[in-house]
This record gives sequence, structure tokens and C-alpha cells, in this order.
Amino acid sequence: MSVRPMTRRTLLLAAGATLLGGCGGGDGGGSDGRQLGISAIPDQDPELLGRLYPAVAERFADATGLEVAYRPVTDYTAVVRAFEIGDIHLAWMGGLTGVQARERTPGADAIAQRDIDPDFHSLFIANRRSGLRPFTSQDGLRGLEGHTFTFGSETSTSGRLMPQYFMRQAGLEQSDLRGTPGFSGSHDATIEAVAKGSFEAGAVNEQVWDATAEADDVDLSNVEVLWRTPGYPDYHWLARPDLDKTFGSGTRKKVLDLLLGLDRDDAEDAKLLKLFGAKSFVRAGNSAYGRVEDAARDLGLLR
Repeated sequence: MSVRPMTRRTLLLAAGATLLGGCGGGDGGGSDGRQLGISAIPDQDPELLGRLYPAVAERFADATGLEVAYRPVTDYTAVVRAFEIGDIHLAWMGGLTGVQARERTPGADAIAQRDIDPDFHSLFIANRRSGLRPFTSQDGLRGLEGHTFTFGSETSTSGRLMPQYFMRQAGLEQSDLRGTPGFSGSHDATIEAVAKGSFEAGAVNEQVWDATAEADDVDLSNVEVLWRTPGYPDYHWLARPDLDKTFGSGTRKKVLDLLLGLDRDDAEDAKLLKLFGAKSFVRAGNSAYGRVEDAARDLGLLR
């Protein structure tokens, strides 16, 4: 999906036609052939992602005056790799994928996060038939011993890294579970797997859990929340270090100004913020993700 720069009024008139455009790299960008590539970790239902990020590409094009291409990927690792080699220049990353990308791309910066991301949470959930019941302290995670369990993506912050980190802190290792833990690939898939009884328990992003419960698209009558983790930093927009050099001085500032200026009182902005599940965007910085980096090193998830 590539989007040429347009005024906001023109964007509104052309939105339907724009969304029918092809996805991928394309033949080039604006008048000088430059094309700014964006992508995101595929953490949720592809239908939702397919509505959200083409809309983001439109807004970035409007803000920067550049042609912007949304390049969807099939897994978390692909986003990190595409960012590393310069196929994409701005990426919506989780805490762990952001740390991994910065390790491979020195000078990359976390520039913005949602208002909910400085204090994000995971939920441990279980099928009621498992016999597992809610607990009030981290030590309760030891009760998962002998039960089947699924994470989300292998490099998901909220669906794998921090849940496994808290499990280890409680004295529970993956080897204590029954069988090899699963990796569902996304938070939606984890919820469905636990709801259907494919796994007795799992770890999921709290935001996706709340959205699933509100949408009432999945029968959650047999699923209950066991425990809510302490907070940690998670999602953010990550910018390549050569963004301004490649696309012109001030490009990063234009993107950041757009994100920080999104206003819930503006109808168009409100739609975008709702798709992100946020009230606003705030500044971010690499130093905020030190705890995530420490957890990743502890679990051997950084090279």
C-alpha cells in the first residue's frame, strides 16, 4: 500500500480509492523517486491491521509530503529484518522487537508511544476446565506447573517476553509446564486457543483481551483471568537513524508532530486513535526500555 501526499480534504475524498491500491514496495515514491516505507508487528487480526496502517500511511504522507508505503509482514522477525536492511524506515514495534531492531540498527530511536504504553500489562488466562483459578500474587504462577500453556509470538513483549520473565521470577520454568509451550503467533490466536481448550492457559496482551471481550466475537464464557502482571513499557514507533538524511531534514519531526498532535476532539484523529486503542501519543525514548532489554538478555532473546 503506497500513498501519495495529499491535503486532508483530498485524503477524505480519495480514501476509498487509495485503499484499493496494491501493497508492497512499488516502483518508487514521489516526484524524486523516494518512498518512505512503514510497517508494524502483526500482533492482531490481519483485518484490523489492514484498516489501521493504510490509514496511518495516508496521514504520514500528508504530514511529510512524501509517498508512503505500508508494507505488511507475516511475522515479528520480518519487521526487525526489514528495518535493519532499510526496506522500512518507520515501524510500529513492541518493546522486545524495538530493542532487537535497535541492537541491529545503531542510532535508531523510539520516538513516540501511546499513552497506555509506559505502563502496559499482560494477563495470564485459563480455560475453566483446567481447574486453574485466579491468584493475587506472582507466586501463584507456580500453579501453572503441569498444565499446557501457550505464548503468543516468540518475540512478543506482552505475549511472551514479560510473561516468561515473571514466570521465571516466580520460580517456574518452561520445563515445568506439561509438554512444550505453544506459540500461537498473535494475541487473538492465544485467546481462541485457550477458549477452545487447545491449551489450558496462556499469556495475552491486556488491551487485546479487553477489545475481544468488548467485541463479543469470541465465546469467553469458559475463560477467566488468572493474574494481571505489573506494568512495563511496550509498543512504540521506531525511526531509522538515516530518516532525515534519506527524506530531508525535518522528516522525523513532521512525523512526531503529527503523532503528538492527534486530538480526540477531531473526528479523523479520533478514528485513528481508536484503532490504536489509545487516547493520545506521547514522546518515547530508548532509555525507557531498559527493563525490557534486561529481561530479553536474561531469557537469551538478544543476540
